[in-house]
Amino acid sequence: MLVSNLALGTMIFGEKKERSTSADEATRIIHRYLDVGGNHIDTANVYAGGRSEEIVGAALHGRRDNVVLATKVRFPMGEGVNDGGLSRHHIFRSVEASLKRLQTDVIDLLYMHCWDPLTPIEESLRAFDDLVSAGKVRYIGVSNFKAWQLMKALGISEQYNWARFVAAQYQYSLVTRDIEKEYLDLCASEGVGLTPWGPLGGGFLSGKYQQDQKPTQSAQGRLATSPSHEEEAWERRNIDRNWQIITTVNEVANKYNATHSQIALAWLLSRTVVASIILGVRTLEQLNDNLGTSEINLTSEDINLLDQASATPAGYPYRFIKNYGQRHADG
Repeated sequence: MLVSNLALGTMIFGEKKERSTSADEATRIIHRYLDVGGNHIDTANVYAGGRSEEIVGAALHGRRDNVVLATKVRFPMGEGVNDGGLSRHHIFRSVEASLKRLQTDVIDLLYMHCWDPLTPIEESLRAFDDLVSAGKVRYIGVSNFKAWQLMKALGISEQYNWARFVAAQYQYSLVTRDIEKEYLDLCASEGVGLTPWGPLGGGFLSGKYQQDQKPTQSAQGRLATSPSHEEEAWERRNIDRNWQIITTVNEVANKYNATHSQIALAWLLSRTVVASIILGVRTLEQLNDNLGTSEINLTSEDINLLDQASATPAGYPYRFIKNYGQRHADG
């Protein structure tokens, strides 16, 4: 299944918040994305309590066949004890509801949104495989699993000849490179396409923030409203390392007469395991800016510069392997 290298994320479409995207604006964004050749739209049943799926479904009327449509299942969609998780019961009910909201008869890519500690992974994988066999889902993916959980799931699918994960959705950006320690090699080894979310670090990499000046107005973006415990929070971004990254991004952006966002996205596209980056745009203006990324081809020197500015400590056992194991393996 081939997807455009820039995917359209829809998490804030229809949210009942000041900085969400209205249905009308979301429809314009979706149509603009499709008009320029994009074909990969990502949503989830839990986004805006199902409203995101409804908006996407309505906007795709007459254009559904040209889209690789992805959604997710795992988090609660009601107050009942069985209204969440990855049980067969919830998966089937969730998919039927998503199909109705999306106004389609098949989901192209269905993700397990997070690990469910209460349900055996065999039950979840079998349910996904049955949905593929029934023609209600074409491909399956995974998000927010630990590396051992992902590898275990792939092994079980292989053992029983069930549908296998083809995509993995994880947070990945210049300011959040944690997954590089395990997932890049895992995805490359197992043939799983990586679809990063949060490629701009909650908007931090757009370059509109100032060091130690915490945004206080809702108009200043997600970092202004995200609680400190959330992934895209100001407290996680306002550190010396990240401001050095901004300085380097600015240097490269000036070279290409590009925006900070375009350089940050272009860096991600330089990772060979990355199949499609999920853009979290709120406005048509932001989408048009992000789309300009496709015109930028960073040199190896640019990539190395950004790599060095955003590097994180290797830690053990990666440091040990680099210093000893790899050298001995090379003879």
